[in-house]
Amino acid sequence: MNQLKKEITLLSGIGQLSTTLLGTGLFMIPAIVAGIAGEFSLWAWLVLFAAICPIALTFAQLGKRYPNAGGTAYFVRKAFNPHLERSVAWLFVSVIPVGVPAAIALAAGFLQQLLPSALNDFLIAQLITVALLIGVNLMGAKSSGQLQTLIAISIFALVGAFLWRGEVGIADLTMPAMSSDSLWPIGAALGVMFWCFVGIEAFAHMGEEFKNPQRDFPIAIIVGCFVAGATYWAMSVVILKFHAYGSVEFDTASIPYLSEKLFGPNFKLLVSVVGFSACFASVNLYTQSLSRMVWAQAREYKPDGKMAQISERGVPKNATLAIGAVLAISCVIGELSGLNLEFFLKLANGIFVLVYLMAMLAAFKLLQGASKWLAALSLALCTFVFICLGWSMLYALTIFGLLMLQGRKDNRKAVNM
Repeated sequence: MNQLKKEITLLSGIGQLSTTLLGTGLFMIPAIVAGIAGEFSLWAWLVLFAAICPIALTFAQLGKRYPNAGGTAYFVRKAFNPHLERSVAWLFVSVIPVGVPAAIALAAGFLQQLLPSALNDFLIAQLITVALLIGVNLMGAKSSGQLQTLIAISIFALVGAFLWRGEVGIADLTMPAMSSDSLWPIGAALGVMFWCFVGIEAFAHMGEEFKNPQRDFPIAIIVGCFVAGATYWAMSVVILKFHAYGSVEFDTASIPYLSEKLFGPNFKLLVSVVGFSACFASVNLYTQSLSRMVWAQAREYKPDGKMAQISERGVPKNATLAIGAVLAISCVIGELSGLNLEFFLKLANGIFVLVYLMAMLAAFKLLQGASKWLAALSLALCTFVFICLGWSMLYALTIFGLLMLQGRKDNRKAVNM
């Protein structure tokens, strides 16, 4: 048995993508961005959403035509060659040591408040989170999708409660006047904000498991992105109104601060549950996508190996366990080294944007007609965002360059044998 089960419906697909896009981002990015751009962050969200729309539509077209667990790496292989495919695949995996531990750490921060005193340790909370991730993933895509749909509903309810209790009115929704001085902070904010829409490339790995990928996959991407974008903008309005930004503490505690301010201390426990669930949902899809990417590579190049095996539930069990082990090790290393969330976010964003850029490049070659020109626009937008990343762009290029060099060495060895 070497095929994944087709269990994902349209509703569960929308739930999976929207919770992944919101996940960790909702609990830190709006406050960080408000600290960078102030009231102009409302414009920055609109600029980012306008840039994401063509990219999301292009991913939708790719997933519709080429549903495969390999995701972007598979698209690159179809457009170019297996050598570049492997480099992109391992580039995606390289996000584990810089991006995933930061996300797990944020989830563990919420979980720690729910644990009994005997287990009330930050590293233990992280390892419990990893164990839960592996357990949910081994249950299969259907169970995981249903869980994330419930989490999505709880996130929307929380944001709606903030808007209601905070008495957000027309004056709060009014966009600030633009000026030449606002362009630089908006550009700087975009480099951090892109984190909120990383997840589309991970979702591409799930296309093979949709019951009807040609119909449901593109709809799930479009609706999921719209829902996430509207939620981020609404949360930013609340944060700006109550000035829950501007310090290191607010970077990860703006929502707990708002909950206590608007609802009192008794609401804190519920926020911790929703916060952990949201962060968990975000990392959950990445755990799924990483394991499926490893499985897809094994299926293609080592079909008889352990990593290419599928469990009775239709899950790449060994690949999932391997990813879980790497996540646990990364969390331990991250805890020992000390995490700076904003620093790791920028490193991870560099890798994610480069993966997006490679996907758009593949789309430009694979797609035809209007979709091809949409891919060209998306490619230009990804290049612009990549430049906005500044120094973290160099990190991603260095990793990718090393992977390309290693791939060439492996090809030479294979030819000489």
